[in-house]
Amino acid sequence: MCGIAGLLDRRSGRTVEELEAVAGRMADRLVHRGPDDRGTWCEPASGVAFGHRRLSIVDLSAAGHQPMASADGRWVIAYNGELYNADELRATLGERRRSALRGHSDTEVLLEAVAERGVEWALARAVGMFAFALWDRRNRELWLARDRFGEKPLYYGWSSEGLLFGSELKALHAVDGFAPDVDADSVVDLLRWSCVPAPWTIYEGVRKVRPGHVLRFDASARLVDEVAYWSPAEVAAATSVQPARGEEAVDELEELLGRVVASRMVADVPLGAFLSGGIDSSTVVALMSAVSGDPVKTFTIGFPDPAFDESAHAAAVAGHLGSDHHSMEVSPTEAREVIPLLPAMYDEPFADSSQIPTHLVSRLARRHVTVSLSGDGGDELFGGYDRYRHLARLSKLHGAVPAPIRRIAARSLACVTQGTWDRIGTSALMLPAPPVVRHRLGHRVHKVARVLAARSAGDLYEAMMSAENEAADIVPKAAGRSGGLYELDGAEMDGFRAAMLMDTMVYLPDDLLVKTDRASMGVSLEARMPLLDPELFSFAWSLAPEDRVRGGSGKWALRRLLHRYVPAEIVERPKMGFGIPLGSWLRGPLRGWADELLAPDLLAAQGIFDPALVAARWAEHVENRGDLSFQLWPILMFQSWWHEGDGR
Repeated sequence: MCGIAGLLDRRSGRTVEELEAVAGRMADRLVHRGPDDRGTWCEPASGVAFGHRRLSIVDLSAAGHQPMASADGRWVIAYNGELYNADELRATLGERRRSALRGHSDTEVLLEAVAERGVEWALARAVGMFAFALWDRRNRELWLARDRFGEKPLYYGWSSEGLLFGSELKALHAVDGFAPDVDADSVVDLLRWSCVPAPWTIYEGVRKVRPGHVLRFDASARLVDEVAYWSPAEVAAATSVQPARGEEAVDELEELLGRVVASRMVADVPLGAFLSGGIDSSTVVALMSAVSGDPVKTFTIGFPDPAFDESAHAAAVAGHLGSDHHSMEVSPTEAREVIPLLPAMYDEPFADSSQIPTHLVSRLARRHVTVSLSGDGGDELFGGYDRYRHLARLSKLHGAVPAPIRRIAARSLACVTQGTWDRIGTSALMLPAPPVVRHRLGHRVHKVARVLAARSAGDLYEAMMSAENEAADIVPKAAGRSGGLYELDGAEMDGFRAAMLMDTMVYLPDDLLVKTDRASMGVSLEARMPLLDPELFSFAWSLAPEDRVRGGSGKWALRRLLHRYVPAEIVERPKMGFGIPLGSWLRGPLRGWADELLAPDLLAAQGIFDPALVAARWAEHVENRGDLSFQLWPILMFQSWWHEGDGR
């Protein structure tokens, strides 16, 4: 795993020393992603420069040093990631190129595949997590690419220096003249989704390369084209659903996932796995144990509060599988001490509060290993979230009511302000209704209005998933983006599958994978996700509904596979997630910190948020009239980033 950075100077004319100095400064901002080696390369005639920081995982020798040039000298690469099918890709090379290989790094294999067959050919066959920059010295073109699921990040934007790119935004901040303005529409996205979805960033004019995409720039730093070389929507639409196969499907899954897990265990450094005791991580550890000659090193953190503590479940799984288990109970104080680190760790505001325990378990793992496998992706591929079933039922109901009637009902509900609905909720008219219904009635009614007004599965899912209905009101300067966040490109599928696909396209890459990447790379730990494999994705999408959901629970095939290794009574329990008691912390030990960041005078001077609306939400939370922590945390993360990070 590594950090990459670079620039394409439209002015050119810089010396080797000047270009290497800029690329070096950019790369050095990413030392946490690559503490083992540093390299720069430039071509003054073209104004291009690459910087690289290396975390050595495969081929620890100098043969893996980057930036790396192809044997024929045409291509230069700065690469971040791991190819899991490097041996297969190496076998496709011609004898001349195979004999020219200097080491056994996956970087060199990918580079020579590009040199022999082209960028698009290599990307179509590369299986792994990666982000890379390629300079074509013959055609004077820059290519930026990102893996299929978006496991590895890649940012790009322009400044007076030209085109800049890097694994994290902090690399771009190392360049003089890079001072973009905050994008108010991205702040709205943050309030709704707890993250800023690709291709946008928190800054105007700065973008993320989207998962499964490759971009090509000419010598003047102009974007020539952007191509999706892989699309989950296209794969899902092209995959035929098989008849229910029961245990036969589980057999096939066991063989396929066993191969996938084994391929993710290739490393020249110590390797282990995160273990929560849930279905996904337990399955990964079970299959690792089946192929490993030594006990698998596993890692879990626990909390004193049993409502947030999974450590006992993880210990039970570890004991059954015989793993070399490492567990640590984290005090609330230790967890809260992570919060000041978040602005620098995430570069742009990010508000999934499980970022805190994810960083803590990564810190624990890094004491023992350099690579850790994770169970990320199981819910999205195999249908694990309860909301999938809720959306499926809602979609059927939605389709049964004629659209004109739904729109009339939506307008009728929305024309009454939220404040009026709230007053109705506290009046005698609502006394027969339970408190959970009366609380924040306006918010609930307006969310229902959005659901009724939805015109597509994407609109419906957005209405359900958005944490803040009034985000655009809270950020007055926002202009609004055209088009919805969740788009299925015309794919026809039921509500359950549509929700899975939309999560794969947005929630997984922009929330979960960002969380894991920054939390792990912040301590120089490489995290691998075996469940995010293109062949496994196609298999999961071929499963019959009965092989995905049985007895009201999702992930049936994955559960049945796990039960072959771990008794059901050890792993079958309600899903907990990876949370913290954020609501109570904000009323208690974090209140002073939050009071300062949410001060009306500070917000007014800043000019991003509406101070009155923020104050109303904060008062409702601290007075314990409702838990608004999910609405407040994105604002607090923005404020912390603005005042403590690179926000200005």
